[in-house]
Amino acid sequence: MIRKPLIALVVCMVFFMLSACGNSQAVRGLQKESLYDRVIRTGKIRAGYVIYPPACVKDPNSGKLSGIGIEALELVCKKLGLTVEWTEEVGWGTMVEGLQTGRYDVVASLVWTNANRAKVAGFSKPLYYSPVFAYVKTGNSKFKNNFQLINSPETKITTIDGETGQVIAEADFPRAKRLSMPQMTDLSQLLLNVATGKADVAFAEPFIAYSYLKNNPGSLENVDPAHPVRMFPNCWMFNRGEFEFKSMIDTVLDEVINSGAMDKIVNKNLPEPNLVYRVALPYQIPTYSGKSQSKLAHGEEVTNR
Repeated sequence: MIRKPLIALVVCMVFFMLSACGNSQAVRGLQKESLYDRVIRTGKIRAGYVIYPPACVKDPNSGKLSGIGIEALELVCKKLGLTVEWTEEVGWGTMVEGLQTGRYDVVASLVWTNANRAKVAGFSKPLYYSPVFAYVKTGNSKFKNNFQLINSPETKITTIDGETGQVIAEADFPRAKRLSMPQMTDLSQLLLNVATGKADVAFAEPFIAYSYLKNNPGSLENVDPAHPVRMFPNCWMFNRGEFEFKSMIDTVLDEVINSGAMDKIVNKNLPEPNLVYRVALPYQIPTYSGKSQSKLAHGEEVTNR
């Protein structure tokens, strides 16, 4: 009489263990492959891009991509033994969607980080920093050295949907009117809107303003050259939670920056110095006196006092 319940109990335990094992295997089968694992398995990174000099430039004749973000990613991939597959050109407002739907792995043309993007995406370490200044039509001294005067219903700010200038306008100058432009609009159009009187203020980084003023000299003024409205890191963007991929990319990016290779890429893509701000090196080179230099050259220990 006792054997039957015991046998039934053993059968139940075995069935439970087999079921648990099967469920565990099923769970493992359903787990999504990480970005790091997929990139290592396939040997390539699929990249989307937004045309945005100096981070990303597209030759109108050959279609070849260049720019700081493009060339730096190609160098990082080369060091990792990977290739880059350029999948598609996207807009500021749709680039996150492309990541989330798996059409590409990274946005290679570099993205400015902000709170809204941090909730839906992950970012590499910065490749460089971009100051953003407020530009007005030449002769307009209304906002000189006082950004808060921009925050008025009498002021019109021109922005592009999904672009960071829109975020700045909404956060810092909510009372100002806006002249919004659709995605994929060239950033120079914002400066043209100001120069022609369609808007009062546009936010732009020095590279964009330089390129515009080169063809339209004397048409715009920087409201306060000593104080940017914002300072943004320029980073590669990918799906949030991809920590192994980020660690791999950041490690090689450190190598590229510390070796001076990043400076060469930046210099190659800038028409004049100081249009972007470089990443500070994470170390300080010690200074030695002449005597200490001599000791160091002969392998002798130098004592700091």
